Amino acid sequence: MPADSDLTLPHTWRPMGVRMAGIVGCAFLFVVCAAAWIAFPPHIRDLFTLYERATMIFLGLLVLACFHALVRCRATATEQKLVVVNGYKKREFAWAEVVAVTMPRGAPWAVIDLSDGEICKVMAIQGSDGTRARKAITELRTLIP
Repeated sequence: MPADSDLTLPHTWRPMGVRMAGIVGCAFLFVVCAAAWIAFPPHIRDLFTLYERATMIFLGLLVLACFHALVRCRATATEQKLVVVNGYKKREFAWAEVVAVTMPRGAPWAVIDLSDGEICKVMAIQGSDGTRARKAITELRTLIP
């Protein structure tokens, strides 16, 4: 990693828009579902079987797991490596493996080119974040040897 970088390491990048949408969406969904359940008269609530209630709770937890996967995306640069977390998958790259980072106009997120010819998507740097994403790309590029 180059020593001329202005960043203090470790440094973590996270998406702003996706995180806000995930947190607000999850909270909104919970409030709407809870309000709907409370609004049902007791005799309607009693019609739901234990299996149906368990199914609804399971589906709610499944949606929560999806929102959590989106919210936890991050890229962390340390002195030795770059750690990319996309959803529930974590990948670590030594700086020697990272060749370039790009995000073409209109791309949903940044892409890291690796020395073995493969690529790794970096969902932590979202194109929808605009200036913030461009700044993150510039910062990450300064770290590539």
